[in-house]
Amino acid sequence: MKKLIIGLALMLSIIAPANATKVPENVRNFVMIDYPETEFRFDGVVILPDNTVYLPLIPSKFNTEDPVEIKYTLPEGKKLSDKPDAIVLSNDYVLLKLITNSNGKNTIINLPAPPVELVTGLFPQDMLVPKNFAIPNSMKNVIGNLDIRTMQGNGLILPVVPPKAGLIKNSLADVPALQDKMFYIASRTTKNIQVVNPENNYASYALSQEEVPITVKGYGVFLLVTSYGKKSMDVISLTDDKVIKEVNFATQPEEIVIDNKNNLAYISSGEDACLYVVDLETMTVKRQIRLNGMCEKVIISEDGTKLFYNDKQTREVWAIELDNDYLLKKIGRFANVSKLAFVDGKLYVTSRTNNYLAIVDYDSLSLLSGNAISAKPVDMLVYNDNLFVLGAGEKTIDVIDTSIDKRMDIIALPDSAFPTKIIRVDDTNIAIITDAKANLYTVLDLDKKKVIKTNRLDIPVNAVYVTKTIKKIGSK
Repeated sequence: MKKLIIGLALMLSIIAPANATKVPENVRNFVMIDYPETEFRFDGVVILPDNTVYLPLIPSKFNTEDPVEIKYTLPEGKKLSDKPDAIVLSNDYVLLKLITNSNGKNTIINLPAPPVELVTGLFPQDMLVPKNFAIPNSMKNVIGNLDIRTMQGNGLILPVVPPKAGLIKNSLADVPALQDKMFYIASRTTKNIQVVNPENNYASYALSQEEVPITVKGYGVFLLVTSYGKKSMDVISLTDDKVIKEVNFATQPEEIVIDNKNNLAYISSGEDACLYVVDLETMTVKRQIRLNGMCEKVIISEDGTKLFYNDKQTREVWAIELDNDYLLKKIGRFANVSKLAFVDGKLYVTSRTNNYLAIVDYDSLSLLSGNAISAKPVDMLVYNDNLFVLGAGEKTIDVIDTSIDKRMDIIALPDSAFPTKIIRVDDTNIAIITDAKANLYTVLDLDKKKVIKTNRLDIPVNAVYVTKTIKKIGSK
């Protein structure tokens, strides 16, 4: 097949990023000496691994490049590991510890005559103010134009009514990868996101949503959610279960693809034939990439240099070379594309109605092979040299050896009704298979290519984010 490159068919429009505050690199480096697992939130807030929170005060001019050290602390003579109430660094950048006063309010250090560094700096003007925050009169000058109004109550948290059948315990003894984990589940039976301990069959609580989610994706301690009827993406902080930012778009956002290596998210909008690029460190839109057609089934290559998508109007599959001026490259036309995967220079395309797996060489655009696979392929997962193809029709998983492109095994899912997603758990050899009809999930050992067990849930699962149990701000 002749190589076809559509040169400069792509229009790239740059969008000026909204106001966003990043912790300077030299301050990050200082904090990570003692606490390498620190979360540096995109609004400048610093959260230590034990959920100690520091609010930044930014001086009008300061050095962001040279290494910093402690200038002084309050109380005096402390180290970062002592978690003092205030840390003034050598470049005059200040970290103020979030503390609880005698009235149960969140506040900062109260001094009758604060030092000059504490009264001349400002809070980031896009900072999400902590709930029930009260600022001492002597420090009110640091507010600037920051809106101190905060969300009250329990944020997004909704109680969940236990099922009539009661609690069913799911043993995780055979699945250590799921121990100390939580599931954030989107289900077609409710618009609210269910928060489930996998040891239990029903949610501990739910996160309230105004509209039905389209896509739910996790990024560390954040949940990114696009919803029908909303031209924005909600950023939910899982440390306090609140929407801490809305990323606005000109059109309806749909699918979310995350590039963890470059801390970027690509958000598709089929109605505007584009992808929005979001900087995940600042949660701001960097640019808009114009495409050919209504994009869906978007994936990113492992090295972060290529995106692939299907045009649902023309049934054409396209590639975007992110490291080559966003060059568009037409791969070919395929019937009823259900999923794309890219492995070692080859694009794998499944057809849901034709029960077919096409394999295309990326460089030459030649069709290497076409293979019959289990009925209604709906999802794929790449693991080492294997491609796991989930078939909903026969409730099976085809295992393709990508080094020779041959089916080597078929794994049965006897308890499933209509499996829809196969999701790897962190960097482990464990995957879970969700089901859109049956109230369950199946645990798969990717090395042994074997079902370990099936666990029950109170709801069917459309999408799930699996993450370690996240300690909440203010919890002991």
